Amino acid sequence: MTTKLDGTVKRELLIGGDAYTLTLSADGFTLALKGRRKGLDVSWADLVSGDAALATALNASLTANIRPPAIRPPAIRPPEKKAGAKQAKRTPRKPKTKSR
Repeated sequence: MTTKLDGTVKRELLIGGDAYTLTLSADGFTLALKGRRKGLDVSWADLVSGDAALATALNASLTANIRPPAIRPPAIRPPEKKAGAKQAKRTPRKPKTKSR
């Protein structure tokens, strides 16, 4: 016995080490990066209707922006001087003389 899909069901998937959210509904499913709203939307009718609809769904999947962003190393910046910070002035020490 199966249960009708009346609402939406969300599940988290790990694909290649990246977290995705899969949302199942009565209309179709959506696969998006976790924390993002836009992703790959495929309706159930597109999956079952035939080659033309499947090609449309495949084309949409190739143009969808669901890949994780490329990781770039952080830019190296020289340390900034604090505004208003005074530099300590060092005075040279006088050598101690021995008194007899």
